[in-house]
Amino acid sequence: MKLFFGEINNGKVIINDEEQQHIVKVLRMKNGEEIYVTDGKGNLASGNLLIEGKKAVIEVSTIKTDYPDFNPKLHIAIAPTKNIDRIEFFVEKAVEMGISEITILQTEKTERKNINIDKLRKQAIAASKQSLRFHFPVINDSIKLQDFLKNSNPENTFVAHCHENLERIELKKIPQLENITFLIGPEGDFSEKEIKYLSENNIKAVSLGSQRLRTETAGIFVAAWNYLT
Repeated sequence: MKLFFGEINNGKVIINDEEQQHIVKVLRMKNGEEIYVTDGKGNLASGNLLIEGKKAVIEVSTIKTDYPDFNPKLHIAIAPTKNIDRIEFFVEKAVEMGISEITILQTEKTERKNINIDKLRKQAIAASKQSLRFHFPVINDSIKLQDFLKNSNPENTFVAHCHENLERIELKKIPQLENITFLIGPEGDFSEKEIKYLSENNIKAVSLGSQRLRTETAGIFVAAWNYLT
């Protein structure tokens, strides 16, 4: 399946401009080739490609709507790593495993303050197309931990930290929920002040096992756990 991103509205399908350039200049596709277009909102159009100069158009044959999304919906709020390649790796793999939402957290120990969110969004779209997802995940703007918690529901929000002296529940003992949010700390973990603040906001702590995982590994671990749930 050759899947591309575009708009699907009232039976009309428009392939994204960047996707059109990729089709014409990079892939050098030919008239009549079968292609698929998704809007990332659960809709999928199929048809044949028509090249009109530098533009790529789809002659629509079918449109299917309301494809189901992954369930339960997983939201991971994760602190960025100093090496941005590692957080980009996390985004790619988590998207492939069906994550619904990603937020970049700014914490006390976060070293990287500047994040190219637009680049992460493009990577999420690319990973969605590669894995044939018709629902693209939301990639939120970077936010401070305290601000993030203002809109969090403690009933379905959990934090993974490495403070072994504090009570933590096992991942497998988390109840089945329709929506679940995980907080993953930075290199060096959340500070004691932040752990206390999380506890005061009734955010339950979770253990990811006996090994100490890197930030991006912890995020991928949680995504894989949710994928297999």
